[in-house]
Amino acid sequence: MLPFTTTDHVLIARALRLAERGAYTTRPNPMVGCVLAHGEEVVGEGWHQRKGGPHAEVFALQAAGERAKGATAYVTLEPCAHTGSTGPCADALIAAGVARVVTAMRDPFPQVDGAGFEKLRAAGIAVESGLMEAQARELNNGFIARMERGWPWLRVKLATTLDGRTATASGDSKWITGDASRRDVHRWRARCGALLTGAGTVLADDPHLTVRLDEGTAFVPPLRVVLDPGLATVARGHVREGDAPTLYLHAPDAKLPRGIEIDHVAVPVEKGRFDPLAVLKLLGSRGINEVQMEAGATLAGAFLDAGLVDELLLYVAPVLLGPSARPLFDGLHIDQMAQRLRMRRIDSMVVGEDFRLLLRPEHA
Repeated sequence: MLPFTTTDHVLIARALRLAERGAYTTRPNPMVGCVLAHGEEVVGEGWHQRKGGPHAEVFALQAAGERAKGATAYVTLEPCAHTGSTGPCADALIAAGVARVVTAMRDPFPQVDGAGFEKLRAAGIAVESGLMEAQARELNNGFIARMERGWPWLRVKLATTLDGRTATASGDSKWITGDASRRDVHRWRARCGALLTGAGTVLADDPHLTVRLDEGTAFVPPLRVVLDPGLATVARGHVREGDAPTLYLHAPDAKLPRGIEIDHVAVPVEKGRFDPLAVLKLLGSRGINEVQMEAGATLAGAFLDAGLVDELLLYVAPVLLGPSARPLFDGLHIDQMAQRLRMRRIDSMVVGEDFRLLLRPEHA
């Protein structure tokens, strides 16, 4: 372990807070923050604000000007070494004359993945990495998941009663939770690349699956994805309205009704059910880092049973619906206590009259 100083910890933490400001706008790029300092004195800082725009290091260098020379650059992710929408940040740091670069983690993007560090070291710049790496990985868990395993981070959002029910036996679910919880969901939606639902939810609830935030809050509308084997919902529903794009995933033999133009892709279906991993890999190929599923018990249960759910965003309302109401998950096939799925509590808080839990299966 390198002997990072207290100042190193303080300033990389500051860079992580800066990076988080891009949560709603940087995708499919990762969130990145940068702080330039001479000792404890900060001379420039910035964060990546949107895809195609300058990276965090460029903003920080512009703010620092001539004072960047001899400074330490604190960056939450390895500086890039390739030319994409912008030039290599490693080159910009070298040209500015920084003396030292401290990063939280290596960039798993194949065109970087150590090349930025090599370029900096070759220019005589001291490079140290690994400071607050766990926090940096948590910040960009979707991007890292897509780079390292090939499919996005999957979050399942559910609203439930105290007795674990999501709707009445007839399917009525509006509204289990209160206004504060429903507003909170939009902040989670805003950070996602895609919102995933099933045809059953579209037919039963007719959701908009859009993001509604405070006026003036910038965000990139997430892709709305409907799993619809037979394309039964393409002629109806709020999911086709508004500015947010919509993608329909369907069985290979499904026929698109005449006169309807939609973005659609066929994916494998077996016995009327989608291959969950094929769905996620397809979304990953489209540059989706985070997926938030908002669907019924059958679809949520299929992805959980397949071991593909990374976290569960659960809003618990102080109400009861009784044993005939619909459950959180269906189709898990758990017969013995030894088969139970353990969850780790990542976060918990009160939201209005409800309780919000962020949970992760122990495999995640």
